[in-house]
Amino acid sequence: MARGDGRLTHDINPYSPAPQDACGVFGVWAPGEEVSKLTYFGLYALQHRGQEAAGIAVSDGFSVVVYKDLGLVAQVFDESTLASLRGHLAVGHTRYSTTGASTWENAQPTFRTSASGSGVALCHNGNLVNTPELAAQAAEAGIRGAFPTSTDTDIITALLAARPDVTIEQAAMEILPTLRGAFSLVFMDETTLYAARDPQGVRPLVLGRLERGWVVASETAALDIVGASYVREVEPGELIAIDSEGLRSEHFAMAKPKGCLFEFVYLARPDTTISGRTVHATRVEVGRRLAKEWPVEADLVIPVPESGTPAAVGYAEASGIPYGMGLVKNSYVGRTFIQPSQTIRQLGIRLKLNPLREVIRGKRLIVVDDSIVRGNTQRALIRMLREAGAIEVHVRIASPPVKWPCFYGIDFASKAELVANGLEVDGIRASINADSLGYISLEGLVAASEQPANRLCTACFTGAYPIELPDSAAIGKHILEGVELGITPLPEPGILRSGVGARDALSRP
Repeated sequence: MARGDGRLTHDINPYSPAPQDACGVFGVWAPGEEVSKLTYFGLYALQHRGQEAAGIAVSDGFSVVVYKDLGLVAQVFDESTLASLRGHLAVGHTRYSTTGASTWENAQPTFRTSASGSGVALCHNGNLVNTPELAAQAAEAGIRGAFPTSTDTDIITALLAARPDVTIEQAAMEILPTLRGAFSLVFMDETTLYAARDPQGVRPLVLGRLERGWVVASETAALDIVGASYVREVEPGELIAIDSEGLRSEHFAMAKPKGCLFEFVYLARPDTTISGRTVHATRVEVGRRLAKEWPVEADLVIPVPESGTPAAVGYAEASGIPYGMGLVKNSYVGRTFIQPSQTIRQLGIRLKLNPLREVIRGKRLIVVDDSIVRGNTQRALIRMLREAGAIEVHVRIASPPVKWPCFYGIDFASKAELVANGLEVDGIRASINADSLGYISLEGLVAASEQPANRLCTACFTGAYPIELPDSAAIGKHILEGVELGITPLPEPGILRSGVGARDALSRP
């Protein structure tokens, strides 16, 4: 639904889930394969990382074609569309907007044509913190856009395409060291697939091998779905290039690893592996540690599905309290642009979750969830459980209190909206009307992840940001909106095409 300011709303009700997701990126170089379909299924595996928009760019060696639109992967693409995207090289993206509004122009891959006529398509997971500085640099260089965007991703693409005197690879080695913040990138021109990761490696990015090619993806689960074998992580500060001559690697910056700890808590799929540790195993171990840190007498352990399920299994295992399914999730809700009616809005969380009354009635419950951000979801959930007959509700949270916003690619609430920023644990417990409340300790979460503490970003829990932030006026989701960069708007969505010696063209889907 379009609001008065022209932005799109995307929550199905006022009870937004904990944080909003990061984006998903995928790239494949595989001559002889249907790369558009490989990319489609790779993005399908990454749908949880972004549900606002999806896009794919392909190249046949002579031109780059980009197709993108608002919606889920299965809504944006069909068999005929994928059949028209022919080539041996592709990149794709699932978007949750962390910079710029949810509009077609801001959907990815972003696309630019260089002065030499070569097309550049780029996909980005993360968030830069020096975007205004880069935008000013682009403006000073006289870089003009083909369509209006308000994303840091488009600025990266524009800067890469602005150098007619060097190759894209050479331009990347010059531009990437100037980017500050979190970025896991996959991008391409007519002949080459590229992947790059910021020096801190905040967001995940992995490399996989096909029988006749290579794959790069945000998570190992995407490698699995396309039949690629895991090779390794793209290293922090590394640029990879893949073409007919094979794979080559360069480092544009010294690695200073600070991987996002919240990937283990919520963002990544449970069947994904990060730095040698499966996400599912981490979440189950968090539940075991929660049971030791926050024991309580109860009759049943239930999860808030799906993200609370592994930790609830671990809590039940360690405590000896039976595990049960007390809540049913509507798996087909997702995000929608339809504003709920007042009656449905009052039902709130029931749009996604509904209690099993015969399981809950008369029970002392331990309810395990992944995190608390504003507290709205938990407050409504506890009220619903009590109405269904629960006599006690004890809440256990599989992450420490979220007290600080993320500026590296997760769309948390603002600091003022974070319930843990202004209240201690007992105050939060009273706010959500729980009988007791316990969070996993930061030390317990880090231990469960089996990662060295000094290689993790814990900023949302501690306020210790590993990448220096600018003044608050120069940071934020909508920082580029309203900035005039001499761009010419297009009236409606379409397909972007370019090739060597060709001008940008727009053909309607």
